[in-house]
Amino acid sequence: MTQKDKNYIINVFNTLGQRLSAPDETLSAVINNEHYHNAWFTQASVMQAVKAAGNMLNDADLHTWLDKYPNHPATPKRVGLILAGNIPMVGFHDIICVLATGNIALIKLSTQDSRLITHILQMLVEIEPALANQLVFTERLIEFDAVIATGSNNTSRYFDYYFGKVPNIIRKNRNSVAMISGYETPEELTRLGHDIFDYYGLGCRNVSSMLVPRDYDFIPFFEAIEEYNPVGDHHKFHNNYDYNKAIYLVNRDKHLDNGFLLIKEDERLASPLAVTFYQYYDTLDAAIETLNNRSQEIQCVVSQMRLEINSQVVPFGQSQYPQLWDYADGIDTMHFLSNL
Repeated sequence: MTQKDKNYIINVFNTLGQRLSAPDETLSAVINNEHYHNAWFTQASVMQAVKAAGNMLNDADLHTWLDKYPNHPATPKRVGLILAGNIPMVGFHDIICVLATGNIALIKLSTQDSRLITHILQMLVEIEPALANQLVFTERLIEFDAVIATGSNNTSRYFDYYFGKVPNIIRKNRNSVAMISGYETPEELTRLGHDIFDYYGLGCRNVSSMLVPRDYDFIPFFEAIEEYNPVGDHHKFHNNYDYNKAIYLVNRDKHLDNGFLLIKEDERLASPLAVTFYQYYDTLDAAIETLNNRSQEIQCVVSQMRLEINSQVVPFGQSQYPQLWDYADGIDTMHFLSNL
């Protein structure tokens, strides 16, 4: 990438970032109306996603990010993108990576998140009309040189079958974990609530499991997250809470309940909605071994501890605010795209 190319991309993305950080009337209308199409996409959740993207696209971080990738493919490649739709704008980062490397994005949107991303890309084309030549919306991927597909463990098998003959990144289910020392302040535990409840826990960067020291007292944790009680007012979230509570009561499964979140001891990382699993550890070394052994299942680890592990570690409250270089599944998307 020449200095001219880099400055061009930075200026365009930075301008978009500024507009996302201060939504105009048209974008605000899209944000406010998303819940009519997808009940999970409440105004607050969509606004959080839009502003997080805006904050990510700042001049300093764009320079830091793009300085690592000096080369473009000699000829632009057609990159198929199969986007997820579990949380607002979850596929946006893949799109800007394709654009930043000079490639062409063949975008198969999720039906759960089609309007918001389409509108934001229209904003991008208004800033730089030439980028329209790098954006293609499609219902079926054809004539592609590479693929980035995000789905479940089940769909990944189909992706492997259909796209295995071209360069690809195929993402499976991952979950995020909180590593608890037992010495967290109330403020840190309150911030952990964001990692659990932002986007109603639907993202792969949401904490669905906790590692806690043996005989950990959950009372301070419950007290610290009480301010998130309104999450239980969302009808779909509440339905999941009621359903899982009923299952645990019928089966006489030991669990803790604060009225909007269920806590249950379980070694699985993926918990049902409105449930957070936990497992005990006896020594820090044992906890680190557990995290490293399961790193292929983990998106990130949130903790106030300084951990030398194979997964990305982020502070409490920051799991849903990744930076440009925080790549899903730890796979460097820009390096992949730059070397097609």
